[in-house]
Amino acid sequence: MFSKLKEVESRYLELEKLLSDPTVVTRQSLYQKYAKEHADLRDLVEVFRKYEKVGAAIEEAQQLLRGDDEELKEIAREELPELRQHLAGLEERLKVLLLPRDPNDDRNVFLEIRAGTGGDEAGLFVGDLFRMYARYAEMRRWKVEVISSTPSSGVGGFKEIIASIAGQGAYSQLKYESGVHRVQRVPVTEAQGRIHTSAVTVAIMPEADEVEVTIDPNDLRIDVFHSSGHGGQSVNTTDSAVRITHLPTGLVVSCQDEKSQLKNKAKALKVLRARLLDIMVKKQSDEISEARKSQVGSGDRSERIRTYNFPQGRVTDHRVGLTLYSLENILGGDIQEFIDALTAHFQAEALKQQSTG
Repeated sequence: MFSKLKEVESRYLELEKLLSDPTVVTRQSLYQKYAKEHADLRDLVEVFRKYEKVGAAIEEAQQLLRGDDEELKEIAREELPELRQHLAGLEERLKVLLLPRDPNDDRNVFLEIRAGTGGDEAGLFVGDLFRMYARYAEMRRWKVEVISSTPSSGVGGFKEIIASIAGQGAYSQLKYESGVHRVQRVPVTEAQGRIHTSAVTVAIMPEADEVEVTIDPNDLRIDVFHSSGHGGQSVNTTDSAVRITHLPTGLVVSCQDEKSQLKNKAKALKVLRARLLDIMVKKQSDEISEARKSQVGSGDRSERIRTYNFPQGRVTDHRVGLTLYSLENILGGDIQEFIDALTAHFQAEALKQQSTG
């Protein structure tokens, strides 16, 4: 591990020189490439330098213990346990930072939320979860744009909603949100005050580059139709809504939020590309495929990653066994504690696999 860390530090120093080289500065694309690599290595190098500093302090304390000065020996005896604990913590952090990086972590994402079992109540919860993620994105200063939505009839909410979330590290923060989210509450339509359980599926997909996923126009069937709306001047009177069917896979994507047919088509193609990339990633790794299957599931009540219990005001993530009694704040976008716990959990799992693999 430490020879690899020395190599990383050498590369980091080399990049620092390159970034101050006038010939590199004038070549914008090359400069940006080196700047990104430099930024990606920064955390690892900083932790490694701290590790070396603490290691040197331990060596110094051990030398004092071998000396004759009783006062200095006593100081060294007091400091050593804390220094060793600090060193062990830094070593664990280094192991995590050396894990292979998910290449999608820096990407923007598409968020898809669909009502599962539970009828109108599930549709209402789709709206609640969308607002939760939109508020979280707002806190992170990310941009949220609705691509398409299908309102549920009756009491409000959505059968499904698809949105793009653009911002630094969006996928790295949201990737563990994929799965079945279960809600337990008394519906507004329930006269007897009984608690109902409903389920909603969330899928987080990294945005795909055009280069990565090339789509043959001959594989597409494109239908245009009138946008459906709630009436008023904003309803389109032209066939601007677009439905794209990818014939080889049977994937269907619709978009009707823009008044321009071209813009709707471009948005729908972006979603289609993300879904196709998702399929490609599944094929590349059986492990990822199994993880996703267990995360997303079918929308049945029994398959869940997180439960939102309104009567008790609690939210439980079943993968990490974390329960927080702050449901209102969580639905207001305060989900970072869950995200951090899940990131730590899956990093620990990856380290375990690495040590046994």
